[in-house]
Amino acid sequence: MRLGIYLFIVLFSSNLSFEALAQKLSFDHVEPANWWTNMEHSKVEVLFHKENISEYRVACEGLTVLKTTSTNNPNFLFVTLETKNKNPGIYNLTFTSFKNKRKKNLTYKFELKERESGSRNRKGFDQSDLIYLIMPDRFANGNESNDSHDSLYEKADRGNPAGRHGGDLEGIIQHLDYIQELGATAIWTTPLMEDNDSVYSYHTYAQSDVYKIDPRFGVNEDYRSLVQEAQKRNIKIIQDVVTNHWGHMHWMMFDAPDTNWFHQFPEFTQSNFKMGTHMDPHSSLIDYNICRNGWFVKTMPDLNQDHPLVLNYLIQNSIWWIEYAGLDGLRVDTYSFNSKEGVAKWTKSIMQEYPDFSIVGEIWMLDQAQIAFWQKNSPVAAIQGYNSGLPYVMDFTLLDAMSKSFKETEQGWKKGMLRVYENFINDFLYADADNLLVFFENHDTERFNERHPDIRDYKLALSLICTTRGIPQIYYGSEIGMKGERNFGDGDIRRDFPGGWKDDQHSAFIDSQRTDEENAYFEFTKMLLNWRKNKKLIHKGQLMHYIPERNVYVYFRYTEDESVMVILNNSTESREIELNRFNERLASFSTGEDVLSNSSLDLNSDQFFKVEGKTVHIFELKK
Repeated sequence: MRLGIYLFIVLFSSNLSFEALAQKLSFDHVEPANWWTNMEHSKVEVLFHKENISEYRVACEGLTVLKTTSTNNPNFLFVTLETKNKNPGIYNLTFTSFKNKRKKNLTYKFELKERESGSRNRKGFDQSDLIYLIMPDRFANGNESNDSHDSLYEKADRGNPAGRHGGDLEGIIQHLDYIQELGATAIWTTPLMEDNDSVYSYHTYAQSDVYKIDPRFGVNEDYRSLVQEAQKRNIKIIQDVVTNHWGHMHWMMFDAPDTNWFHQFPEFTQSNFKMGTHMDPHSSLIDYNICRNGWFVKTMPDLNQDHPLVLNYLIQNSIWWIEYAGLDGLRVDTYSFNSKEGVAKWTKSIMQEYPDFSIVGEIWMLDQAQIAFWQKNSPVAAIQGYNSGLPYVMDFTLLDAMSKSFKETEQGWKKGMLRVYENFINDFLYADADNLLVFFENHDTERFNERHPDIRDYKLALSLICTTRGIPQIYYGSEIGMKGERNFGDGDIRRDFPGGWKDDQHSAFIDSQRTDEENAYFEFTKMLLNWRKNKKLIHKGQLMHYIPERNVYVYFRYTEDESVMVILNNSTESREIELNRFNERLASFSTGEDVLSNSSLDLNSDQFFKVEGKTVHIFELKK
């Protein structure tokens, strides 16, 4: 009788049918729970988790069971199904014990869903996009009822800078119009999967279930709704993927499929973080192994991508989310901490399924050659016979140059705008320098506006990333002048967006409620981003730059018929530049109109142009 009452309560609270509930109780985990028709990855390997499940044989009506794989843990069975040329529908899997015939057969109804038209040929993000990075817990609280959850340890505590504050998927959905007005065309959110750590779970990089949206953000369907609502506004959604590690509260940490699923040492061994060991021809084996196999921190167990079952699990998980949610791209966390062979197979498998898709990897290194190593078709990596297949990498050397250069108002041999100029000199190392993500801050760095409180520096930096080669990315709140110092803890660089919570004193989402300072930042950002959105020349044009003089950096984006001239004066003093120096790019044009101000150039008569201190000009040149 008690069991019946329990089943009724579970059924009522989960909105499951009795049949679905019975299936759910038959297995602890089934991953992936479904698949799609007409996939390149048609052989799907389904993980079944239940006590002693390995003693069962499997048969399926309508689908071929290609193989079953057991491990040294009897509680797991991996069943490979062939779905090629099969119709959508429900396919019954029957599990029969070959050790104990008296055991009741188990059944699982595996659904093969119809793949959406055009899914394979979905277009990813590219140079025409500007990416808006959001940390969901700190952006907006659209549903206060999910701020805490009974099944998860950490509860909401907005007074704790390192705690959960309640931002969620509904909060992002409610402010998509704001992001569209700003001019961003893609959103990258930090991870959204469940993170059941008892502290610091808000960042969600220590995931405890990679098939489930963290309930404090919403449910899986909310994620799909975000993608659909964003795409209605021509905004793409990029998922943050963590292939290197999970969290110590992941359910597999309590019952791992295999002793080699996670990297293990006799005692805790942290990564040495020396990613150069991947390409160092002189590296010792012990240093290399600790870099790629050591744990990120004690709460982030390192995954073994060289294990075929682990690697295929990760591949299928990403494909599942792309299909389920309709994603437009992936950003891969700590890409260069993975097994370089394993992560290359993962990347190529995703790109084989979606040839026009986009994946960008976090390669936090401060040497262009070492970053270039990880890009697809890298001439640097080719020396060692390696090709990651990764289309896009993040330009951390430009971030480093920008974090220093705008503080240096006088140009030295290696200072000021020369840092930026010399960053671009090394573009010859990349297979495709246009396929770099360019940014001046993100969720792991000190806020740019903290280090550079003068809005003129912000205008210089934003103009640079919006007009140079690559794909620009800004961080939520940059556009209203948000500050944050990393020395005060990560929580300070991840402050709540003002107006994202009902009890906030004012809302920076609303024009009339922004402060004068917030509006100054916002209006400049909005003007520049919306101009860039429709400027194909900036997306695809060539780049030519000139050696900075007296801390003034001049460069051009151009095609055969069009040209834009960018002038960045990083000095606090006005500078007069001689226009004849740029005749190579100016000779065929007669005028220039600044998209940011009323300034103009008369190239038929003007020999000099005066640039005020800490000022940027973006001239559209006319013949």
